[in-house]
Amino acid sequence: MTQTIRPAPAPARKKPPAPPARGGARERLIRRAPLLPALVFAIVVTQIPFLVTIYLSTLSWNALRPGERDFVGLANYADVLTDDRLRAALVNTVVLTAGAVVLSVLLGLGLAVLLDRRFPGRGVVRTLLITPFLVMPMAAALLWKHAFYNPAYGLVNGVLGGSTDWVSSYPMASVVATLVWQWSPFMMLIILAGLQSQSQETVEAARVDGAGPWQVFTRLTLPHLRPYLELGALLGSIYLVQTFDAVFTITQGGPGTATTNLPYEIYLTTFRKFEYGEAAAAGVVVVIGTIIVATFALRVISGLFRMEDHR
Repeated sequence: MTQTIRPAPAPARKKPPAPPARGGARERLIRRAPLLPALVFAIVVTQIPFLVTIYLSTLSWNALRPGERDFVGLANYADVLTDDRLRAALVNTVVLTAGAVVLSVLLGLGLAVLLDRRFPGRGVVRTLLITPFLVMPMAAALLWKHAFYNPAYGLVNGVLGGSTDWVSSYPMASVVATLVWQWSPFMMLIILAGLQSQSQETVEAARVDGAGPWQVFTRLTLPHLRPYLELGALLGSIYLVQTFDAVFTITQGGPGTATTNLPYEIYLTTFRKFEYGEAAAAGVVVVIGTIIVATFALRVISGLFRMEDHR
């Protein structure tokens, strides 16, 4: 007599939980109502002035001729893109921003690698290295101009000897060095956060397999730090492209136009040439460039969040 073996019944599938019922329009409005004051404040402070700036950029308006305000359309933008001083200011802005960002990232990377190690007094050293980033930009520029670059009693000549006028001889390098000193701690903090999020098990496994310190750094640490390096570079670019304090305080844009960047050129166009329409057009160009860089920064930040979610 054969016995029929019946297969075990398949477990019943659980029904997915029903999505919560969405509240009505009134409930959503109640939840979002606390955000409305901040939204209105942001619109009033940022968007309305920007729209007014766009309107001014379409006018031919010189303060020396207050009664003449002619609509010229995009002529001011054409002047901005073809004017020799503004093109030189654009090149100076790129050189100043790129130089400061690249050197700050490299120096910040080196400091972050050192601070990732354990040693006595690490907390005190971290605090001292962060301090330059907390100094006001104008105060930092004054400090470097008088305490470091002064040809008579400056610290640089005191250490190296001689009486070189660093601001006159190397104006762009003088401004870049000041910005690197102030922004390296910012890069260091971002990269240090990336180093401390690295999996130590992976590093130890690589060492057990015979990888040396340089191989671990180049094959594991640098790829892991790539999003953090990109984030630091993009955020630094957003802020440094707007540099005005250091240029105004240390070099006044000189000698000639050697360090005149776009923010300082906009200042000269507004308060020296009194060309409000042209200055507004240049300001709009700077804002558009900043928005483009900020868009990439937001993509990098969202990528970091997705990486953390997958871990």
